[in-house]
Amino acid sequence: MPFQKFVEIGRVAFLADGPEKGKIAAIVNVIDQNKVLIDGPTTGVTRQAYRLKEMHLTPMKVNFPFNASTKVVRSQLATAKVAEKWAESTWSKRLQQKEVRANLTDFERFKLRKAKSQRNKILTAALNGKKKALRKAGKL
Repeated sequence: MPFQKFVEIGRVAFLADGPEKGKIAAIVNVIDQNKVLIDGPTTGVTRQAYRLKEMHLTPMKVNFPFNASTKVVRSQLATAKVAEKWAESTWSKRLQQKEVRANLTDFERFKLRKAKSQRNKILTAALNGKKKALRKAGKL
């Protein structure tokens, strides 16, 4: 499958580092091979230069002209419902789950470990019962 996430005008990016860490913004202009001009009026990101190494490109893209004003970017992001699509994406959900796990207390981690252990015991018992039935039938 060919590469599809290019640095281009309108590409939505997840800001992984820097002052706006954890937010999404759209690329408005390419400054050079290391920096781009981003704007994210719907997510609270001000128009600024950002290093490409501090962001991850997403598969989402909106269409607006080169060097579009914040007003145009806001309207395009709103009509494309980028914030809602991002919230529904597995990437966003995985980040939220990671944050929840990082904020667990000792007791919550203990309960989680016990619940996983209980689940694994149930799965193992069911799997072993199935294997036993297949061996009796001569299929395993």
